Amino acid sequence: MSSGFNGKNKQRALHELAALVPDGASVALGGSFLHRGPFAFVRELIRQGRRDLEIVKQSPGYDIDILCRAGAVRKARAGIVAMEGNFGLAPWYRKAVEQGSMQLEEHACASLTAGLRAAAFGVPFQPCGGLHGSDLPALNGWTCLPDPYGSGQSAYLVPAIRPDFAVLQVSEVDRQGNARVYGTAHWDRIMSRAAGSVLVVAERLVDTAVFEAQPEATLVPYFMVQAFTVLPGSAWPGSCTPFYEIDYPAVERYMDTTRTLAQHMAEAPELQEPAHA
Repeated sequence: MSSGFNGKNKQRALHELAALVPDGASVALGGSFLHRGPFAFVRELIRQGRRDLEIVKQSPGYDIDILCRAGAVRKARAGIVAMEGNFGLAPWYRKAVEQGSMQLEEHACASLTAGLRAAAFGVPFQPCGGLHGSDLPALNGWTCLPDPYGSGQSAYLVPAIRPDFAVLQVSEVDRQGNARVYGTAHWDRIMSRAAGSVLVVAERLVDTAVFEAQPEATLVPYFMVQAFTVLPGSAWPGSCTPFYEIDYPAVERYMDTTRTLAQHMAEAPELQEPAHA
């Protein structure tokens, strides 16, 4: 795994990592709903005043909601969007869609994954099952192709989706940039293979020997990672297995419409934690 490593220092402070994403970029965000999302990174994009972003994620929630609340999103390519069952829909995202301040390319989780797979595999489109009878193909202008091998079946073709960046929250990273997660990887693997660049936010830094002892557990190898930061607690108010669970009171405070965005941002643990660990 370390073969060919050029010794480049990829570790950055959180503000330096977020600064790599320019206005107008297409950004795929890892995790799912309130679980292992790069939420500190998202908040740093807001602090830096980022605008006109395209957000790509199969099941976003807090991340896209707070970005919409801050006026940072131009377009979303998303499947189900919610704050999970405890809190219902994502209100600021919904408002952005209803008011037309953000363009929505609505997907099923499977169709968005198909588009990312097409980009990862270097092909212009990917067939996707399960879309017959849905309004999604007509909404997005997807072509239905009969099976050229004569089965009589057909499949809709989802165009390739290639984000500029995939930003992943991981459990561990080493100094070379190898990254892995505990528990489910959600859609992080295909995001990392589809995107032009991968940025990583890690809960902790470990020695490369940890990766060498179990190389099959590596989610993203170092040569795919442009840069990373190490920041414990950076998935707050969400969870990051096995380090911490969702901070439900903090999510409740975020959802409280009597409180401002600034009040919520002031609670963020990255304002108290050092940028390097």
